[in-house]
Amino acid sequence: MLLCIIILWIFIQDQIDSTTKLPIILAKGAGHFVTISSFDEVDECPKINKLSIASSMSDNLDDKNQCQYSGFNSKKASKKLLVPFKSTDQSLNNLDMSSIPVSSASSTSSSVLTSIGVNGSSKKQQDCIRNMVNFNASIWGYQFLKYDEREDLVVEKQLVDDLTHVVKIELIRITTSSHESMQHTKLIQLIDAVQRLGIAYHFEEEIEEALQHIYGTYGEQWIDKNNLESTSLWFRLLRQHGFNVSPEIFKNYMGGDGTFKEALCNDAQGTLALYEAAYMRVEGEQILDKALEFTKMHLDIISKNPSCDSSLRTQIQQALTQPLRRSLERLEALRYIPIYQQETSHNEVLLKLEKLDFNVLRSMHKKELSQICKWRKDLDMLNKLPYVRDRVIEGYLWILSIYYEPQYSQTRIFLMKTCMWLVVLDDTFDNYGTYEELEIFTQAVDMVNKLPISCLDMLPEYMKLIYEELVNSHMEMEELLEKEGKQYQIHYVREMRGALTLEEYISVSMVTSTYSLIIARSYVGRGDIVTEESFKWVSRYPPIVKASFVILRLMDDIVSHKEEQERCHVATSIECYAKESGASEEEACAFISKKVVDGWKVINKESLRPTDVPFFLVMPAINLARMCDVLYNVNDGFTHAGEEVINYIKLLFLHPILV
Repeated sequence: MLLCIIILWIFIQDQIDSTTKLPIILAKGAGHFVTISSFDEVDECPKINKLSIASSMSDNLDDKNQCQYSGFNSKKASKKLLVPFKSTDQSLNNLDMSSIPVSSASSTSSSVLTSIGVNGSSKKQQDCIRNMVNFNASIWGYQFLKYDEREDLVVEKQLVDDLTHVVKIELIRITTSSHESMQHTKLIQLIDAVQRLGIAYHFEEEIEEALQHIYGTYGEQWIDKNNLESTSLWFRLLRQHGFNVSPEIFKNYMGGDGTFKEALCNDAQGTLALYEAAYMRVEGEQILDKALEFTKMHLDIISKNPSCDSSLRTQIQQALTQPLRRSLERLEALRYIPIYQQETSHNEVLLKLEKLDFNVLRSMHKKELSQICKWRKDLDMLNKLPYVRDRVIEGYLWILSIYYEPQYSQTRIFLMKTCMWLVVLDDTFDNYGTYEELEIFTQAVDMVNKLPISCLDMLPEYMKLIYEELVNSHMEMEELLEKEGKQYQIHYVREMRGALTLEEYISVSMVTSTYSLIIARSYVGRGDIVTEESFKWVSRYPPIVKASFVILRLMDDIVSHKEEQERCHVATSIECYAKESGASEEEACAFISKKVVDGWKVINKESLRPTDVPFFLVMPAINLARMCDVLYNVNDGFTHAGEEVINYIKLLFLHPILV
């Protein structure tokens, strides 16, 4: 799991009544957390010793900490416990894995228990059993370490500027010089092409003015309302940009019985456009719920019809796998280029601009990747922290989902370092550190937050690198903000650094705060467009941030719950719901999938104008949710990059587009 090990979300707690609340019952053991609600249930995980749990209560947790970590009275043993445990399997306790290279073992196997001494630690710590999973080494090796700038890059950048100017003039011309409905239809088609080709960031002002003009001209009633494709495109574009247009216009395509007319399936392009529009739905919009059900069924039939145009079938298959609302712009651009090229009405200037711009950005992204890879290599993490997942390239893909535009290069590098240290913390808490070590570590971090002193001497040897680099990372950020005169931002980011405390790591709030921390740090270095109110907003963990995180956590649970249970890890939301409700695994997955859908409805609602903050500050939360749909659509694509994720990385960073 990427960011944390918590199994139950604030989002689910708010929406499930008291009879179906999922238990959050955590026990810490050998670097992992295991769920139990009574001593009897410990038998379900055979490596846990009940007596070890019982005897550890007074030795390892005082009453205060017990209440903080798991919300129970220490005198009542039947309550929820958070305690260390030892294995009852002596062969595992005595197993010495020090001779096995970390990169050689598969993370899909059962937990590997290894005894590792820590310099400067007590005898008890040296003899501890660590429930380590040895993750596979990075499949990318060092191929991104070196960056050679292309000789023609300067020429390509100039061509991008020239073509951008041409398209801007066209957008302005159509917006201001014509009031004909046909021209406005062409305008929304042009905007759609610009967005799907991934070059909309060049035309943000022009697109905003054009959509304001269209909304002001037509309001809730699109002029071409008898054209399903045009109406659906109009609705989707306006909703995507926060205009709260009503779905009532789609009643024109419904019969007297309240269902969509079957004749619509003869219009494949219109049905596909309606399908994409339906993903902009919010809670309670039954028309769009029905539209999605109707279009899914008929598009599935069309996609399997060999008599249908092959290009259209490809579009439909891609859309059914990942709709536009959940797609990343850079990946959608790669999918859309061959489709747009085949359209007889395609704009050659747009097409050339997209290809040149894609290659220019690709060079910039490869340069950033090289810098990050060198930074990690210089830290010697593979040797000093061998238990940590080496997922630099996959992590950069994640950060690229937040911002891919050239003006955010510095922010991306800063966020990438944050992401990598979150992975280090995740694997340290989740996969390696003992309870005592983690307690010392969190005390050290808490102390440096309050006092300008070094706490290196208190830490086990392997934690010193983590501590030093976390401090250095934060100091780097503070220096940047001081130079920009944005010192007030330091306070908010420091306050939101709660992801580093042990108590919050073992609570639902920690997970939400981690996502909020990433979003808050994505605002750093963006100049005057970000205000103090922006940081106040994200620090309150607004609904769109919570919903984005719910999507991450639950999609991760759906694809990884079997692996987590094989290594007796903390129960996921799937197991919790199944146990509490008596549902089967299939039913539990369906229930949790519905919560993902609900999360997207919240995101859509919170994106409608007027938003609490400027619209561009809402986008990181939306883009992070989109990244989840990319990485967790089939499996845990971050930890175990499958063929699809590997292909994405190759297309984005290794293969230039022929112009």
